[in-house]
Amino acid sequence: MKHTPCENILWNGLPVIRKEIAERMINIYGLSQNETAEKLCVTPAAVSQYLSGKRGNVNIIDEEVSKEINKSAERIIKQGGKILLSETCRLCKIFTSKKLISFGKKGDNCGLL
Repeated sequence: MKHTPCENILWNGLPVIRKEIAERMINIYGLSQNETAEKLCVTPAAVSQYLSGKRGNVNIIDEEVSKEINKSAERIIKQGGKILLSETCRLCKIFTSKKLISFGKKGDNCGLL
């Protein structure tokens, strides 16, 4: 079954983006899991799963991408939910341009590489 690019992002990319932002909000900026959940518009349980590796269990090692995730975390903390969508889309574009996320049908190397 062929999946749309948005489906691939939803299932493979978005959890990694959220996990990376959540980790930075907590580890760099000192937010609690509850504060992080509020900023990301997810439940505290979702944040717990990101931190434990149950969701988005991929580590970003690209230094440039990591810096961009840090920028997004800081912007979301400062500006709140009104910037969450634009920052998520911005990171998604970076992930796809760096080929960290590919598009294709399931089983055909779609998702995170």
